Amino acid sequence: MLATSSAARSLLRSIPRAATTMAVRSFASIEPYNDYGKALFTGRVADEYLKKHGSSGDILKDPSWVKSHADIVAKAVLDWAVDRGANTYCHWFQPMASSGVRHGQTGQVQNMMMKFNRSTNDVEFDFDGKNLVKGETDGSSYPNGGLRATHQAGGYLALDTSSPIFLRGDTVFIPSAFVSYYGAALDEKTPLLRSNAALSKHGKRLLKHLGLDIGDKEVVSNIGLEQEFFLVPREQYYRRPDLQLAGRTIMGRDAPRGQEMCDHYMAPPSLANPALACMQEIQDECWRLGIPLKTRHREVAPNQYEFAPLYGYNTTQVDQNLMVMQIIEEVSTRHGLAALLQEKPFNDVNGSGKHNNWSIATEDGIMMLHPKAINTATGNNSAFAVIMAAIIAAVNEHGDLMRMAIANPGNDFRLGACEAPPAIVSTYLGDDITFYLSHFKDGKGEGEYVPSVKTLDLGTHEVLPFEVPAEDRNRTSPFPYGGARFEFRAVGSSQNVSMVNTVLNTIVAEKFAEFSDAIDAGADPHDIARNSLNENWKIIFNGNNYDEAMQQELTDRGIWRIDSGVEAIARLTAEKNINLFQKMKVLTKEECQSRQTILHDHYTGTVEIEAKCMIDMIQQHIIPSVKAAGVGPLADLEAAIKTLKTALAEVHGADDSYKKAQLSRVLRLETMIDIRAICDAAEEVVPANLWTLATYKELLFLDQHTSVPMESEQNYYDE
Repeated sequence: MLATSSAARSLLRSIPRAATTMAVRSFASIEPYNDYGKALFTGRVADEYLKKHGSSGDILKDPSWVKSHADIVAKAVLDWAVDRGANTYCHWFQPMASSGVRHGQTGQVQNMMMKFNRSTNDVEFDFDGKNLVKGETDGSSYPNGGLRATHQAGGYLALDTSSPIFLRGDTVFIPSAFVSYYGAALDEKTPLLRSNAALSKHGKRLLKHLGLDIGDKEVVSNIGLEQEFFLVPREQYYRRPDLQLAGRTIMGRDAPRGQEMCDHYMAPPSLANPALACMQEIQDECWRLGIPLKTRHREVAPNQYEFAPLYGYNTTQVDQNLMVMQIIEEVSTRHGLAALLQEKPFNDVNGSGKHNNWSIATEDGIMMLHPKAINTATGNNSAFAVIMAAIIAAVNEHGDLMRMAIANPGNDFRLGACEAPPAIVSTYLGDDITFYLSHFKDGKGEGEYVPSVKTLDLGTHEVLPFEVPAEDRNRTSPFPYGGARFEFRAVGSSQNVSMVNTVLNTIVAEKFAEFSDAIDAGADPHDIARNSLNENWKIIFNGNNYDEAMQQELTDRGIWRIDSGVEAIARLTAEKNINLFQKMKVLTKEECQSRQTILHDHYTGTVEIEAKCMIDMIQQHIIPSVKAAGVGPLADLEAAIKTLKTALAEVHGADDSYKKAQLSRVLRLETMIDIRAICDAAEEVVPANLWTLATYKELLFLDQHTSVPMESEQNYYDE
């Protein structure tokens, strides 16, 4: 496998300048990828080691192996680990409220897979089924919203059979759920697993009513996650306390050049800086872990990039995405770069998202959002229409929960900023499907929906006419249908998307249940779908969500619009939402209340870090620079420090988490923005040699402000 870009360059150099076709074709060999997935205990890897102990990889397909075959699996995992040079294991879990503050966003206690014999002083292996399937830690030291206290600290870790065990470095990682002594969810994963169960239970019911009985198989939720991020010169990153501690620039004058020339999106990765080599190494590490990181490209803003994997089962994809983010951060340091995963690290250029492509299917691959596939499987030409009616109803009724799920602090600066959909929850279906469903609901027709295509003829001999989908792409919609999937475009780049997918699964499961209950009571599926579409039609919007007049139109329709992330978080404990989560057995009332507190505390904590950074940067950098230059708004800067300290004191004095978060939002989105303008005015007049903070020009243009930490790239084909 090509471990580094140096290996790739060596391979390039081995091709003579006048290479024949056969020689070039040898470059397409898959041999360099033979190590793909070798660090993932599943498939052939697991089968090979389990056979040594009289079993096979088939046992991992049934979750009951944790009861019946735990010791056998533990022996196989131990052998696999030792063969790959590992001697440590950990239960790997996802504490709440980790985005932007916890490197890797996960928790773990790493234990040696060996012990020391007290009698002989010999080293012996020590890893069995009990070690594998369960762990224990302190639940009170993680954000828990009152579910755990110091005198009631028990937190328990249970292996998640839906996500494969993997190995990195000397450590075996065991994906796990994290709950309290009483079984309350203390993590991001447990509610997602519960929502998967709800979606499967009620999805199977509805499919059976539509003509497809899948028996013991499950209905599953698959996702694909597009990960955007920035790479900046590390030496300049060290000159920005705000980037180091808060992940975004809380001040900074715009560079003379930004993204106004539209010259960055999908531009060639430059060999004049280390970004491409960094991305190649990130892909290589991910491939070894069985993470199919297939796509890489430059994004709209300077120094902004994106990776995208193949889609897969949601819990596996969430686990892999968390590891991708960690690997991005760690590998970037080896290339003299710093990775920024926060949603809006720079003002006035695009921020970063993590588009959550969500689909549902049967366990054996029948796609429920693909019209032909589901209609054929059910033998029912209206199956697709019924399923779409349920999803449309879910989005209309529970758009507040969808908004809550993306209410992380970084999205405050991104939503609706001509780079992400606004905080108004609608769904784009496209004219074809909208026309079809309109006729269906009005009783004008109920035949099979067949997506149309059109042919583009460029009028050239060299480029022949070719087919494209009839539907255009709508990048302004928060939840557009994309042919067999919905793309939740408003998700933030730094987020753990477990809650996002918990919400999508749960709200759709509820509608599947309601449709099934009505059918059980004697109603006709077509009539249920038609009535539901008529009741929820207002949520469908195929227009320009950025247009202010259209935003007002959507608001006037009465669909969910919650501009404030803090207020969106407060919807978690609305009566209808508590009832929803309890009815679907995803979250209890106490778990909803605790998560709301945790999310509000996370918001407040984020703002407090940013405000303290601003105070330090004004006192330690900007005021000294202004004094040294003898120009700039010195009095305003000194007054700003007092304003910030007073506002922080007011936040600290508030009575509860919700009020603290509300005050923090005012501090962040009003007070600090006004003070930023003062700081940026100082930067404008202070001579560059006296300005000690890295500027946007130094941060945003790698070609001008980095050197390539590798041998010259100029003579690939001259050697």
